[in-house]
Amino acid sequence: MSPVSNTSRRTTSSQQQTKNYAAMVPPQALELERTVLGALLLEKDAFAITQQYLRPNFFYLDSHKHIYQAMINLAVRQEPIDYYSVIEELKKAPEKENLDAIGGPGALAELTQNVSSAANLEYHAKIVMQKYLARELISAATKIQTMAFNEQVDIDDLMTEAQGLIFDISQSNIKKDVVQINPVVKEAIEKIQIASKRDDGLSGLASGFTELDKITSGWHESDLVIIAARPAMGKTAFVLSMAKAMAVEYKTPIAVFSLEMSNVQLVNRLLINTCEIEGEKIKNGKLSNEEWMRLYEKSGLLQDAPLYIDDTPSLSVSELQSKARRLVNEHGVKMIIIDYLQLMNANGMKFGSREQEVSIISRSLKTLAKDLNIPVIALSQLNRGVEGRTGEGKKPQLSDLRESGAIEQDADMVCFIHRPEYYGIHEDAQGRNTDGLAEIIIAKHRSGATGEIYLKFEKDFVKFKNLSDNDSLQSHSQFTEVESRINANNIDYESAFNNNGGDLTIPDSLTSDLDETNPF
Repeated sequence: MSPVSNTSRRTTSSQQQTKNYAAMVPPQALELERTVLGALLLEKDAFAITQQYLRPNFFYLDSHKHIYQAMINLAVRQEPIDYYSVIEELKKAPEKENLDAIGGPGALAELTQNVSSAANLEYHAKIVMQKYLARELISAATKIQTMAFNEQVDIDDLMTEAQGLIFDISQSNIKKDVVQINPVVKEAIEKIQIASKRDDGLSGLASGFTELDKITSGWHESDLVIIAARPAMGKTAFVLSMAKAMAVEYKTPIAVFSLEMSNVQLVNRLLINTCEIEGEKIKNGKLSNEEWMRLYEKSGLLQDAPLYIDDTPSLSVSELQSKARRLVNEHGVKMIIIDYLQLMNANGMKFGSREQEVSIISRSLKTLAKDLNIPVIALSQLNRGVEGRTGEGKKPQLSDLRESGAIEQDADMVCFIHRPEYYGIHEDAQGRNTDGLAEIIIAKHRSGATGEIYLKFEKDFVKFKNLSDNDSLQSHSQFTEVESRINANNIDYESAFNNNGGDLTIPDSLTSDLDETNPF
């Protein structure tokens, strides 16, 4: 008798377990599905309760899915949801989803027979949702098991796929309750207090670019920031200069997802930036003794920096989500950089156009920033229309964002990089020299000012730096600091706030010195 191979044993085992699973009834709550739908037909305001928990695909029976979809259609049009309106809506549905497909008016009438009220509707809706999630977990586990038995599947790809599947299911179960504003106001006040104690005056993560931080107050939690420019403007150089400053100087854990360059290429760029050695010498190794010394000395700064690099090409949204969550949980990453957005894809989804896919990607990045409560900075390409304009007209505009207007819509901040020197423009409108200068244009800022600032661009080291006091161009943005009357009177409101247990009411003892008509 010939020996049975390990592969055959694994295949047989997998097939046997699949048969065992097939014999089991998937988690379901058909009676509760009927109860929920019946309550929605009887109570005109009941749909507001279920819409935060249920979607059509959460129901086990197809007929129940179609009925709930009809209710959603009515709700979107702000029409009443009852027995007769649902019947009329189902008559308009496609053949496999219409009234006849669900069993006719009689099947709809049966749903209301055993329902007296919608008293426990929310509880029942949650159970229907939980049964759906259980079915999704079983489906994901089966898919993971099948892939695990396939020896042709790379284990790293399998791990990423498994994490993505579980993450997507967990996202379906995230429901945030409405909160009364009082605790949110207290949290906001506490953050302002923390910001007031910082010497740099920032409320977010310092970028290392002084003038930029004055406008942005640093990169903020849950923000999606788009850095856009035409090729060769220095998008990658800008974020690497920033990432190096944040990780090396401020010890801020940063993750960089590079879809265009390999890990080694990216590190070479960082070495050129940090050691200030020309790129050609880094490539061919023709360094002087002094440059070798500088390379060994300053490369140690990068080795100890909390900087994490991933060079997965054509990164998908689900892969990014799972990797980003692990980086935040395991390494305390405070910011994510993606180079660049248009090289990402949304695997597992079908789109009529690339523009639709980019829209999903940008929305997913904003959701990721909000879920992880960290800033996400994504680089983006611009349309070629910029090249067709002349003179100052070559400055990027929001309409130049490539492939999708959704990028502008989803972003909390949009910054453009413009280097006049690249286009042969060596003087600005005021006759000032622009050689070696880069203009950072903040075109959209959801929670702050827009404006333009200048940085120095060192071409030999592909590096952005702050302008020195001796440089001819400084920031065009003007800021006026207005001293509060509270500070002028030396009143310690922070202590008052804390001593009152977070009560926002100002004690009478602290208001006597204020002008009653204009306290600030």
